[in-house]
Amino acid sequence: MAIETLPEPSIPITTPLRPRLGFLTATPIIAVATICLLLIIAMAILAPWLAPHDPLLLAPALRLKPSSAQFLLGTDGYGRDLLSRIVYGGRISLLIGLGAAIFSIGIGLVLGLVSGFFRWVDAVMMRVMDGLMAIPSILLAIAVVSLSGASVMTVLVAITIPEIPRVARLVRAVVLSAREEPYVEAAISVGSSLPKIMWRHLMPNTIAPLIVQGTYVCASAILTEAILSFLGAGISTETPTWGNIMAEGRAYFQIKPTLIFWPGLLLSIAILSVNLIGDAARDALDPRMKQRKGGK
Repeated sequence: MAIETLPEPSIPITTPLRPRLGFLTATPIIAVATICLLLIIAMAILAPWLAPHDPLLLAPALRLKPSSAQFLLGTDGYGRDLLSRIVYGGRISLLIGLGAAIFSIGIGLVLGLVSGFFRWVDAVMMRVMDGLMAIPSILLAIAVVSLSGASVMTVLVAITIPEIPRVARLVRAVVLSAREEPYVEAAISVGSSLPKIMWRHLMPNTIAPLIVQGTYVCASAILTEAILSFLGAGISTETPTWGNIMAEGRAYFQIKPTLIFWPGLLLSIAILSVNLIGDAARDALDPRMKQRKGGK
């Protein structure tokens, strides 16, 4: 007599795989933040066409020139065009922010899924994550850069490492909650493969929290890169980044404060825009936030 195989249970996905992007224009403030961030991203992408001068060209005879038709924002202490350096600097700053978000979420997702599903791995892995979180992120980043040398990849790795434990703990908490759901237990009982359980039953629940976490990691990474560069522990000073521009302009602040003002303004707008978009994404993707607003 043939044994009838039970069909695999349906999977109630608690968070949408393709969340709507209407929250980006939900309020005027969020809409302005979205526009500002898109403009900054477009500026960074189109830097070779928007920058009027070579950002690395040294011209000591033109150092600390005021704003003019030739140099719209003036020049820095080495005679380089400030506007061109700011435009190109956005490329590195945004690249590090996006890269840190992608790598920390990718690695943290895997670690969180494994830790949340396998109890025997959880104790060891979480202690390692706790140890990493106990070290201040700035100090850890400075140590990594000091040991490996200043480069874009080194700074990216140094900023990503402290963010991985936060993402892993977030995913672990979601998996621990979803693992007790009846549909997951039913999938295990009918013999579903482990990859299928991870991919189809557990990971969809982590998408919305990871989208929100990714925006916070991106903003934090942009700020951390600027801090490292300002402290002289970041990317080489020849490479234009917003942090490097402000670090070099610090020596001439009393003579020409705009050397710090303009890159600092773009840095602040970028970080504030990403944070506002992250808050809007949290409100849109978290059902509890919707219920609170509905109750009001």
